[in-house]
Amino acid sequence: MAPLFTIPLWLDLTAVAVGAIQGAMFASRFRENRLDLLGVAIIGLVIGLGGGLARDILINQVPASMQNNWYLITAIGAALMGMLLLRLFDRLNPLIIALDALTIGLFAAIGTAKALSVGLPEVPAIFIGVVAAVGGSVVRDIMLNLPVALMHVGSLYAAAAAAGTIAMATAVRLEVPVVTAAIGCVILTTVVRLLSVRYGWSLPEQRALSSWPRWRRRQSGIINGGDRGGPRRWVPRRRLRDD
Repeated sequence: MAPLFTIPLWLDLTAVAVGAIQGAMFASRFRENRLDLLGVAIIGLVIGLGGGLARDILINQVPASMQNNWYLITAIGAALMGMLLLRLFDRLNPLIIALDALTIGLFAAIGTAKALSVGLPEVPAIFIGVVAAVGGSVVRDIMLNLPVALMHVGSLYAAAAAAGTIAMATAVRLEVPVVTAAIGCVILTTVVRLLSVRYGWSLPEQRALSSWPRWRRRQSGIINGGDRGGPRRWVPRRRLRDD
């Protein structure tokens, strides 16, 4: 099946470059892990190319990074630039967070657009967009022996990507131009991610949800009176303890 539309090469390379810069800067900050220059460059490559690899494998295509020389060249060059930027500036944590959010938005938009372009329905396209957005960061955390940020409270990686990809798929369904929908996806995903960092937004914790049934059990009562021959009535447990 011929694609309905084609992702411009420059846009895909932009996402790769931003991801590689962010990955290299992120890895360079972990001096206790004693990463050498090659290790930092590899982390940059993982972030720059990981999302695209996951996306293309899911839609059963040869990865774009294996079909064009410029993907690997761009990723390596951007990773080196990320290392230089960290050496030039001491306090780049806000920039790293901003690039991280932008990377998620770019890969989410490109992943969703590419899935839609090959004729996939909206829901699978949203799933592929989210996987493309967070795939590189998951591999990064595993390689650096860190807790996977996606799985912990306060990250909103997948939630931000899902918000953007849902909005994009809905817009394309309503016949909004793909470029406009993709720009909206990048902006929405990036803003949600940055606001979650700024204000500490997070999804409910598992412990908060699991405590609700126990609360209900504590507040429940039992049928009392039937074993004494009297009328059966509902008695809260607190009153039984008082008795």
